[in-house]
Order: sequence, then structure tokens, then C-alpha cells
Amino acid sequence: MSQQHPDNGTKPRKPAADECCGGGSCCPCVWDEYREQVKQWQAQHNMNVALVKPN
Repeated sequence: MSQQHPDNGTKPRKPAADECCGGGSCCPCVWDEYREQVKQWQAQHNMNVALVKPN
């Protein structure tokens, strides 16, 4: 899951079970990357909602 999430408006997918070693020693971990992608997606999503919301 080291690929960057495309900015297409869809929420990033969770890593599959076989994408994580479970050892906690990978840097960055696929879960770290996923959380960062979700954070970026959520910020963009919130901005888009704010732009569409009527005043």
C-alpha cells in the first residue's frame, strides 16, 4: 500500500490482512500510511462539504 491515494474523492481503503506483517517494525507501517491518507481525505471531504453547504 505504499502507493499514494489518488485524489478522486473516494475514501482510502484499509490495508488488507496480507499487507501488514503485524510485527510493528515497518517504517512506515501500512497502517500509518492509511491513517495519513484518511486524515488527508477527511480534510478534503470537509472542505468540499463546506463549499457545497448553503449559507
